[in-house]
Formats: sequence, structure tokens, C-alpha cells
Amino acid sequence: MKKLKRVYVCQACGATFPKWIGRCDACGAWNTLVEEIEDILPSSVVSVPGKSLELCPLDGPLVHVDRLLSGVTEFDRVCGGGIVTGSILLLGGEPGIGKSTLLLQLLARLSKAYPCLYVSGEEAVDQIRLRARRLRIEKTAVSLIATTRLEDVLETLAQHQGAFRVLVIDSIQTLSTSLLDSAAGTVAQVRATTSALTELAKTKGLVVLLVGHVTKDGMLAGPKVLEHMVDTVLYFEGDRGQPFRLLRSVKNRFGACDELGVFEMHDTGLAEVPNPSAIFLTQRQEPVPGTAVFVSIEGTRPLVVEIQALVGSTGFSTPRRSVVGWDINRLHMIIAVLETRCRFAFGQRDVYLSVTGGLRLNEPAADLAVAAALASALTNVALPLNTVIFGEVGLTGEIRSVSHHTVRLKEAHKLGFKHAFMPKDKKKGAELLEGHCIQSLQECLRTLDMVPRRGRTGSSTLEDT
Repeated sequence: MKKLKRVYVCQACGATFPKWIGRCDACGAWNTLVEEIEDILPSSVVSVPGKSLELCPLDGPLVHVDRLLSGVTEFDRVCGGGIVTGSILLLGGEPGIGKSTLLLQLLARLSKAYPCLYVSGEEAVDQIRLRARRLRIEKTAVSLIATTRLEDVLETLAQHQGAFRVLVIDSIQTLSTSLLDSAAGTVAQVRATTSALTELAKTKGLVVLLVGHVTKDGMLAGPKVLEHMVDTVLYFEGDRGQPFRLLRSVKNRFGACDELGVFEMHDTGLAEVPNPSAIFLTQRQEPVPGTAVFVSIEGTRPLVVEIQALVGSTGFSTPRRSVVGWDINRLHMIIAVLETRCRFAFGQRDVYLSVTGGLRLNEPAADLAVAAALASALTNVALPLNTVIFGEVGLTGEIRSVSHHTVRLKEAHKLGFKHAFMPKDKKKGAELLEGHCIQSLQECLRTLDMVPRRGRTGSSTLEDT
């Protein structure tokens, strides 16, 4: 019989320690160490007998990968064209964002072609039925069980051998096995239950979808190894003040990463948004200072979004910088370039920046649009209507080329835009719009008549020298 050893495991990063300490030396988190029992391996692992495996050549025949099409187009596209048979997916998101609603609607679509089982460790069966009635999917052939024991789930699947193709666990933090003494949600329990479900998915050809909790920082709760064990990691995010929800892929072994699916929350559940670019643009008829339209690339999908900036005098010794939907460190860099290279004065002004629609931009191609929005807000000069702008800004003020040049222009042309400010690029696509190919931020602002000078807004936009 194996010996048992008591260790203290950090619930934030999974690091182990022989005794309890207040602060984890690995990740720096406080009061996250929990006592658990760890199995001790034999003194010599090489003494354990094994079996010889067949060697496979690298250029062997390829096996076709079967995908299940759910009928939810946004979900299938984020997964790379459908859910791969025998894969395990992890869906994370804040409480109340709509994870359970999304998966229940997904199973309702899948159950038309494949038998599905929904396992809930957080709700009773009657509560799930109430949600199904609200979503108007109570007539679909989805089987339900409510349990928090892994052994119950495995026994149910064994009793109905081969009866199910899709399995949902809501959530993995509530599932536990009696082989471990630790409570549900601990590092050991999450690792053990996920390992068992992964083996089940690979050997039986099941599609397993796990719901994962997130921390206050927005990261998936539990050990980091959880994300390494699964095939696909999806985040379901959005602003509670907005009806839109974004499904983002951050890991996918069978498709492209950083894909984005857009849903809209209604009283009857989540509805797909086939043309998300239209919802991220404000419906205005006249140009407004402080706004710039940017074409973002999320995975393989182009999205046209509006960036809004507001610059005002500060009442404090240190001006405020507030950002929604962008990196604040990137904002500080753009302000520094505008001040140093273009002679704008932001030293005594508050700066507010927002990306409309609750979308978060991560690519540097938004630099030029942010700079134009800030300059427009400070000089009170609006960008021309029906104009998009994109490009990366360097520290010397040069405009660097960005990827997917042609895709951005095609999306803007489809939505009716006529003009584009962009980096100099020899790729095709510039004929779709009236393009202004620029080399520097100074050239862009001069073309837009946003040169800083005294008296334009009643106060100076130029540093007093």
C-alpha cells in the first residue's frame, strides 16, 4: 500500500510546500495554501515494469478528424469549424455571465443529432428545467443528472454504454472523487477529476465540455495544469451593462486561437450576432470630435469598432488616465509620443479612453486610431465621416505595417466606409477605399488638420515654452 504524505498546496498556482506559510513563494498569493494528501511514488520509477510500444513514422497516414456541428454558428467557428470528437473543452467566465445558458442552448441544438448528457453540480434538476422553459427548449432530448461525485457520473455512463456523445460538467470545481480526502475545488480534486474525464473522452470518443470558475482577476480558478490538460480553452466574457457576450478562444489544438464569437443576451436566452461590426459602431450622422473608427482582427474575423476619447482639464496635481477596453500602458506610450513628437500637451489634462460595445482590443494596430482620437479630442477637430484608421505607432512617431491589411479594408468597404488612413503597404486592397498611406504620426495629423496650435479650443494644445 502506498504511503500518504501531507503537503500544503497553493490553490492559485498549484505549488506544493512541506509546511504552511502565509505567502506562496511561487506566485506571491497570500493565504492560499491548503493541506492535502499526496501519493508518494516508488523510490525508483524505472523499476516499475512497462511495455514496449510500436514506433510510428512521422510521415505516416493521417486520420480524418470528425467534427460535430452544433448548429450554433458562432460556437462552431470559435472551435475551428465544429467540435472535434474525443476532445475536452473548458469554458470559463464570471458568475452570471451566461455560461450555463450557452451550454444548455448548445446541447439543445446538438441533441437533434447526438444524445447529450448534462451533469450539474450547482443546480437541481428542477432548476435546470425552469431555465429550459424560459429558453423554450424544454422539448429537446437532453438528459439531466445532478451530482457532485465523479464516481456517480462514471457509473451512469457505464450503465448507458455508448448512449451519449456529448457530456457537459457544470462545473468542474464542484466535482470530486472519494479517492481523495480534500474538498471539491481544491487543486488535487480538480486535477484528478479532469484527468479521469480526459481519459474518458479519449478512449470513448466523447465530447466533454467543462465549465470552469474564474478568480477575481478573470483567470480560470484552480491549477494552471487544468488549461494544459484540456484541448480547447474558451472564455465567455462581456460587460454586465451591455447585452453582448463575447466567446473567445485562447487555446485550441484543432483550430486557430483568438477566434471570437458574438452573442446577444435576450429574455429567451443568447442569440447569435452574424454581423458584429454593425453593433460596435454608434449610429451617428455627423462627425464628432474624439472618435475614431478602427478595424480590428479577432482570430480570422475582422471587426469594425469605434474608439472614443475625452480630454479635459484636471482639478488635481496628477492628471487621471482611465481606459476601458485597451491597455493603459499602451495609452501612456501613445500620449508620450504625441507630446514628444507632435508637441501636444496632455500634462495638465485628464484623459479617458473607451472601446465601444464592451470589446477589448489587444493588437498594436489600434495605436494610430487611439492617437487620432486623442488628438481629435484635444484639438476639437473631428475625423471625416466614413473613415477608418489603423496602424502601429513606434516611439519615434513612425507608422509600422500591420497584418491582414487587405482583410481590414474589405470589411470597411463592406460597411460603406470610403476613406482609410493606413501604413504604407504594397499589398492589394487599397483600391477598395480612398487610401491615405502615411509614414509618420505627424504626417497623419497634418493631413487631418490636427496640428496643435494656441487658441483652437480656448486653451493651448501646445506646451508653453
